[in-house]
Amino acid sequence: MAAATSDVPMPVERAAGLLPDPSPRLVNAFRAVATRMDGLSFVNPALAVEAVGFAPWQGHWLGVMLTPWFMNLTLAPRDLSVWHSLKQGGKRRYRFPAGDYDFIGAQDDLAGEYQLCSLFSPVLEFEDQETARLVAQLAREALFDVENAEKPLMPVGNLSPQPAPDSTGPGPLENLETHLDAPQSKRDFLHARWAGDDRGDRG
Repeated sequence: MAAATSDVPMPVERAAGLLPDPSPRLVNAFRAVATRMDGLSFVNPALAVEAVGFAPWQGHWLGVMLTPWFMNLTLAPRDLSVWHSLKQGGKRRYRFPAGDYDFIGAQDDLAGEYQLCSLFSPVLEFEDQETARLVAQLAREALFDVENAEKPLMPVGNLSPQPAPDSTGPGPLENLETHLDAPQSKRDFLHARWAGDDRGDRG
């Protein structure tokens, strides 16, 4: 007797030997952690765990994990033939149109294996989930904007005469104030370059 066959099509990813979107298991894993972190000083109670923008990229899944205590670019395996496993805390550099970024290896019983690159940690500056989600989406998009890549500094010769000692041009304090007042570029945002920013990665 012939075995019954199902009319339900097999998911393309499973049929091709590809791993499915890791968003559900990542969310479940970090929600379990979040229940043990209520009330801690670096936890933002206005935020919730959410997986933002996960989509295929070069055989991996790439997205942003948002939690009440961090926002991280996150890579997870999709095609195991191109995935490079890292030990816990190990680093690997990936190249994007916006530049090279280091990801750190992580492993969880629920989430499985993944790699992360810190964007914000902690995330106390966000007032609500909608704002944090928008920033996460923009950060992911910025990775693929070549305009955000580091521009090499080229030496420039200066053949003009030096100003006289009594020149009335702007001094060091005025120059510093000008830089502080200037709007932050997308490149600065992506690289998380704020004055005195020494945030650690709590992810």
